[in-house]
Amino acid sequence: MSDKLIYLEQVSSRRTGVLFIILMIAFFIPFIWVARTSLFGGWSTFFFCLSAFFLFYAVNYRTLIIRLTEETIRLKFGVFSRNIPYDNIENCFLDTSVAPRSGGAGIHFMFIKGRYTAMFNFIEYDRVVVSLKVRKGPVRDIAFSSRQTEELMQIIREKAGLQAAGG
Repeated sequence: MSDKLIYLEQVSSRRTGVLFIILMIAFFIPFIWVARTSLFGGWSTFFFCLSAFFLFYAVNYRTLIIRLTEETIRLKFGVFSRNIPYDNIENCFLDTSVAPRSGGAGIHFMFIKGRYTAMFNFIEYDRVVVSLKVRKGPVRDIAFSSRQTEELMQIIREKAGLQAAGG
């Protein structure tokens, strides 16, 4: 097994990062206000939890790292990662669906065209979809954002032994 790196891309979104920080602050300010005017209770806990949630998002979903080695595709979004061996790839194509664009940034799971899809996503970038021969749990397709979709799909198709036609 070879871990030789053949492609590396780091995808990030300043717009998404700023949004998560604004949301974190938007919930932290009421937390401070409620905590100062009354003792810690339901509302202060609520605002604190939402602020912490968006802090986690701001840190964790800062950069999607796409690594292609001789054997696998590795997607890493903060503490979450997914390995996709080329021998389990049935198809590779550009995502043309419109509905998932409203899903936002981060990792999302949803049905697209009747197939359960895991998306490693930034809204402003196109996505590459890889269909799995053998699903991983309920996941049949994995979609991920990239700035270099054509180059990436070409490498994946070559490594997986696929034709250039899409899905």
